[in-house]
Amino acid sequence: MEEAPLTVLCNGRVHDGSAAPLRAADVWLRDDRIVAVRAAGDPLPASPAACAAARRVDCAGRVVAPGFIDVHTHDDAIVLEQPDMLPKLSQGITTVIGGNCGISLVPLVTDEPAAPLSLLGRRQFRFPDVASYRAAVDAVRPAVNVALLVGHTALRMRTMAALDRPADDGELERMAALLDQAMRDGAVGLSSGVFYAPAYAADVRELAALVRVVAPYGGVYATHIRDELKGILEAIDEAALTAREGGAFLVLSHHKCAGPMNWGRTGQTLGRIEALARRQPIGLDVYPYTAGSTVLREDLVDGVIDILITGSVPHPGMAGRHLADIAAEWGVSQVEACRRLQPGGACYFQMRQDDVDRIVSHPLAMIGSDGLPHDERPHPRLWGAFPRVLDQYWREKGLLPLEQALHKMTGLSAGRFHLEGRGRLRPGGYADIVVLDPARVRDRATYAEPARFSEGIEQVWVNGRLSYTARDQACIGRAGRFVPRAADASSPAVPPAAS
Repeated sequence: MEEAPLTVLCNGRVHDGSAAPLRAADVWLRDDRIVAVRAAGDPLPASPAACAAARRVDCAGRVVAPGFIDVHTHDDAIVLEQPDMLPKLSQGITTVIGGNCGISLVPLVTDEPAAPLSLLGRRQFRFPDVASYRAAVDAVRPAVNVALLVGHTALRMRTMAALDRPADDGELERMAALLDQAMRDGAVGLSSGVFYAPAYAADVRELAALVRVVAPYGGVYATHIRDELKGILEAIDEAALTAREGGAFLVLSHHKCAGPMNWGRTGQTLGRIEALARRQPIGLDVYPYTAGSTVLREDLVDGVIDILITGSVPHPGMAGRHLADIAAEWGVSQVEACRRLQPGGACYFQMRQDDVDRIVSHPLAMIGSDGLPHDERPHPRLWGAFPRVLDQYWREKGLLPLEQALHKMTGLSAGRFHLEGRGRLRPGGYADIVVLDPARVRDRATYAEPARFSEGIEQVWVNGRLSYTARDQACIGRAGRFVPRAADASSPAVPPAAS
């Protein structure tokens, strides 16, 4: 059988996904795989005739890196509804991890998803298991690869009649059975969101029992902790205890110190995380902005921080306006205005820039956008998080070497979530690749204009297919697929919990 032709990305500086220095090399592709990463003088990866016939793509003056992995997304539904995935593809993202914060499209089956599952869109939930979701992803063939965490809140809603208490033994047994099947079908782990009301009543016993299900498969436990405000240290300790008792790698989702009374405390929180990391495997993800974004909640309205409405079901025309202005126009308090706008979403300007800088720069931090694609006026992180890291933290502020910034988006993430063959440029790996101009790469999405293309992301290849170019600013190929957890993933060595 005649071999498929070769493609070579030549004359670029290659970042291999580790924190190693960039080097001059050519990246050779065939079908969906990397055949070779070849420096001058290295042996040819195929016959001279095949190499001579290869399609050559000149990458002079460019960085050739693994496609970015967005470890924190709520893209479960949007990959099926809008499979071109331009907000992510145009940033250089080739793989998204859905199901974060306890919110997943699997395994809940319902016509009317309640908050916070409504962050996935006000659509019918029709995937009782990971196998059916995986089949849907592969049938649609989105432009990016999709990996999936299973949400604890979705498990609770599927199995419990009342959510204002911890699960009983029978409910835990049913949740565990659903979760075990999900791991067998390729899920990458469990997520929780005890910050949100439907999961708030869950205790460590309930959560650790479910973490014990994913641990033998090498699954992670990713959590939106109970409190990112005054009680943040206690919430971090609770998450760490849960992961330690369950025996799994812990990922602290979108780590932040939220609220004016909390500003400056990242020295404490990161110190606590570093101390915990000496006794158990732990990491975190972060987005490079001072505003978060979630559902409208009255308890987050403090009269101090700015709150920008991203959507409102009863008052859709208020998207893009500040809550304080709406309250003044209506002649009510901000809390009352928030109540009237519900259900809906908002950007909360809760963080201080030096805290965000400290977290993004931390060695344990991976990059995740946490974008909400179903919002009417989404947070700009949906379109700009990854180029923003390169622009602000490498080029402008000099807080990260380029190699380390790219590592946080590629190899570090793939290793922690056991995404086999992703996140590294090496022979035999999947050809997920971004070609970027290091002098120009930057985000352009703003709160006023959130759906703006970044600059400097010149080409994006997904599974060996050219899928996006800066010239086209469009999806020109859809080659994504469901990405299961590596079959040989194993549980990390976790010290026993202290008695």
